[in-house]
Amino acid sequence: MKAIVLKDKVNPGEKKAELYLEEVPMPKPGPGEILVQLRTAALNRRDIFIRYGMYPGIQVPSTPGADGAGTIAELGEGVQGFEVGNEVVINPAMGWGDNPDFPKPTFSVLGVPIDGTYAQYIKIPAENVFKKPQYLSWEAAAALPLAGLTAYRSVVTKGQVKEGETVIIPGIGGGVATFALQIAVALGAKVYVTSSSDEKIEKAIKLGAAGGINYRNENWVKELKKLSGGADLSIDSIGGDTFNDLINLAKPGGRIVSFGATLGAVNNVVMPRIFFKQLTIMGSTMGTPKEFADMLALYEKNEIEPVVDQVYPLEQVDEAHQQMEKGSQFGKIVLTIPN
Repeated sequence: MKAIVLKDKVNPGEKKAELYLEEVPMPKPGPGEILVQLRTAALNRRDIFIRYGMYPGIQVPSTPGADGAGTIAELGEGVQGFEVGNEVVINPAMGWGDNPDFPKPTFSVLGVPIDGTYAQYIKIPAENVFKKPQYLSWEAAAALPLAGLTAYRSVVTKGQVKEGETVIIPGIGGGVATFALQIAVALGAKVYVTSSSDEKIEKAIKLGAAGGINYRNENWVKELKKLSGGADLSIDSIGGDTFNDLINLAKPGGRIVSFGATLGAVNNVVMPRIFFKQLTIMGSTMGTPKEFADMLALYEKNEIEPVVDQVYPLEQVDEAHQQMEKGSQFGKIVLTIPN
């Protein structure tokens, strides 16, 4: 079968590792596993970080890719509830464990060191395979898993969003932020966004956002506070100075959920702004199998369309990665897998 292979492990700061399209052995599902013939895969920032050596646990050679959707080609011994030919989507959270609050130490994400979805076939534990919502295209189905699960846990499980609340999502356009917007809107929240792009803000409004502010404006925090009235809940992937801005934007008793820090460390936090406002600050990543099922159910119930920015064939994976590195996309970048 054809697969994208990462052969070299580089050190941070070095030139990013190359990807190769090669013929590799067909995987064989063992007991409790399913062989999926992939139709589509999707990109995540994690894939880029791996190529730059900026992710723990990298092993080579291996196949990247966390997100994927396809049809069942073969069932391993003991697998029940599925049939060959079923259309499925893959949960990339591998081995979360029994504690819903925190994954066990052996938890990992599909795609390096575990061979991932940039391939024609993948074998995967049956517990990580879910029926694809019928209304979703192959491209949309592949776009949903990692980012959708991360957004669901941030907004629903940790953020406990309620109908009528005000939610602020900075840096709209990335996969998780876009899914967080869709989920919060579906649950009746009033969502405000920020971006350096007026075009992205307009796209967010078309998805249901109540408004947005360009953070290149000198007084964007004051403008956003006036526009929104402050946040009951903020969903942050940025960190840095933006995190302090979200503290300022928070209403008394508000919540901030952090799932990333693209701007790095948060410096000069004024602690009284946190404790006098009685704020709750939480960290979040990925999620449990139940959260994955609940996320799929929410999307299916509301027939929400995941946002796909661009689609590339598998052999153009390098061009797709270059597009992601530019940061200009709104939504997910997807790969189509040849049969």
